[in-house]
Amino acid sequence: MRNMNGLNAILISMRPKQWTKNLVLFAGVVFSKNFTSPSSLKESFYGFVIFCALSGTIYILNDIFDREKDKSHPVKRLRPIASGTLSVAAASIVSAVVAAVSLAVSWFFGLEFFIIAVAFVVINIAYSLFIKNIVILDVITISFSFLLRAVAGVAVLRSIIPDVELSPWLLICTLFLSLFLAICKRRHEMLFLENASSHRKSLGDYSVHLLDQLVGLSATTSLLSYSIYTVWPKTVEKFHTANLVYTIPFVVFGIMRYLYLVYNRNKGEDPSNVLIMEKSILIDVFLWFVVTVLILIF
Repeated sequence: MRNMNGLNAILISMRPKQWTKNLVLFAGVVFSKNFTSPSSLKESFYGFVIFCALSGTIYILNDIFDREKDKSHPVKRLRPIASGTLSVAAASIVSAVVAAVSLAVSWFFGLEFFIIAVAFVVINIAYSLFIKNIVILDVITISFSFLLRAVAGVAVLRSIIPDVELSPWLLICTLFLSLFLAICKRRHEMLFLENASSHRKSLGDYSVHLLDQLVGLSATTSLLSYSIYTVWPKTVEKFHTANLVYTIPFVVFGIMRYLYLVYNRNKGEDPSNVLIMEKSILIDVFLWFVVTVLILIF
């Protein structure tokens, strides 16, 4: 029973709900039109699993670094490491082993994928140690982690499809959308955490007015960049259709609905949880995906 409790504590610390962020890796197989290839889907799935494992190790390390601050947080104090359910020694060993095994496995998917995986770990450790305390750079680093996921989704395919291309528009859309989500999270923390700067130093350098401006900026650029992508000449040439423009309403609804949840329902602290629990956004994302795939096929 004790072993089961320990395994459960480790799994909770790895935060499986947050692994939805790694679905970005599948963008490569979708927008390279290789989603009908079982081997390509298999490679993308392996890449997804590797990044889920690496993400889990980063979350464990983050909880180790922040365990003292987390003890005074209304929600984070219940996490296994902060509450003492999982010892720092055990968490450190698990994190090191999982990271080492995951990086070793990533080597078999090509040098490029391996380098991206290493960079992902290094940047996220740097974020946990000090970057998260630097205003503006903190949210940009979060966004850069999403960029690495998007690039990894293409790199993992190159082990079987060497000439697969990385679309700069994939990076641009990923950049602005992830910035939007990260800034909304900062806004929620700023408004609803008591003595916010004691939990995250960078929050002392933000203001609600600044964050509101950044939310508007990132939301607008997210929508514009995706809209331009759908009608860009090279996009039309690559997919032999201009019909991707019909997926724009789904993106418009998704962004507007998320803004509604942030400003009218005081949500936004956990984007992954919103994606899982908010039915309207979940349905919207599903419909966007189905329509996109149908357009690319036909």
